[in-house]
Amino acid sequence: MKKRAGKKLRIGLIFGGKSAEHEVSLQSARNIIEVLDKNKYETVLIGIDKKGLWHLHDQKSFLLNESNPNLIALNKNGERISVVPERQANSLVSLEKKNSVGAIDVVFPILHGPFGEDGSIQGMLKLMDIPYVGSGILGSAVGMDKEITKRLLKEAGIPVGKFMCLKNPKETTFEKVKKELGLPLFVKPVNMGSSVGVSKVTSKNEFKKALELAFSYDRKVLIEAAIEGREIECAVLGNENPIASVLGEIAVTVDFYSYEAKYIDENGASLIIPASVSHKISEKIQRLAIQTFKVLGLEGMARIDFFLKSNGEVFVNEANTIPGFTKISMYPKLWEKTGISYSKLLDILIKLAIERYKKDKKLKTSY
Repeated sequence: MKKRAGKKLRIGLIFGGKSAEHEVSLQSARNIIEVLDKNKYETVLIGIDKKGLWHLHDQKSFLLNESNPNLIALNKNGERISVVPERQANSLVSLEKKNSVGAIDVVFPILHGPFGEDGSIQGMLKLMDIPYVGSGILGSAVGMDKEITKRLLKEAGIPVGKFMCLKNPKETTFEKVKKELGLPLFVKPVNMGSSVGVSKVTSKNEFKKALELAFSYDRKVLIEAAIEGREIECAVLGNENPIASVLGEIAVTVDFYSYEAKYIDENGASLIIPASVSHKISEKIQRLAIQTFKVLGLEGMARIDFFLKSNGEVFVNEANTIPGFTKISMYPKLWEKTGISYSKLLDILIKLAIERYKKDKKLKTSY
């Protein structure tokens, strides 16, 4: 990929999407647009509505109720565009004007959850021959699937909590799960984030309702034993040689770190950065974060979430390959405390995307 002489890089910011995390994505996109260096980048706003339709947006009017996380929505009046699996210059076409949107130098997918964080959009961008920020197809798919994540980490000797996975709500009984994992339990869709569809279970009646909710979002459901400990998070940045940020802690004031606590209720949780832990524990978690990043085949960025028990034991909870970029999101805040500003972080992520793309282009595709 060659930068057009004397011109800014055109960054295609893709957001929204067919996901229960649609609104979170809109908040993240809004923040990224505000912070991207206008002297370096020309931003092309591509919003995907909840039906999967693509829209080309104007920066001044792409959101409705943008300051209210309860009511924020994508403005569907944007020019309809479609994807053509051609090379960069012709890959996005206006359905109204019947012409190309123009070359996109790098895509920044800020699509949380299914159809964006699971390898779907990454595979499409690969076919379109466009560099993109974040993990590739495999890393995205693995990081999104909590069952596969835990099995791979367990195989690599990285500590994870006790769990089981169901593909059918009648596959087991509450009594069997209780005997194996104890109480309380957490029931969640395997391929979902932002605590969407997650329930804390302490009784048989709650268990039935939790399964119904989780299976309404996914065909696989994870049941996890509760781990009594502090919720610690670490940001990772890089490709082959990733680095780890300082640690942050989620201090939850409600029953658990739900979707509302993360994005709606201002008093639902607070972020403590840096987390108050010993130097030894900090180094241990940072080491495990980088190891997790590598084992799962992640690239660009990820936020690795941990549980820290009072006896010093550490467990990996999950990996987030497209972490939130809202104003209160942990990932950019962790890097700010580490010494990398929000704007500089975006620069690095774009640079990492281009570096990976150039390396991939050197690979042979024919024999």
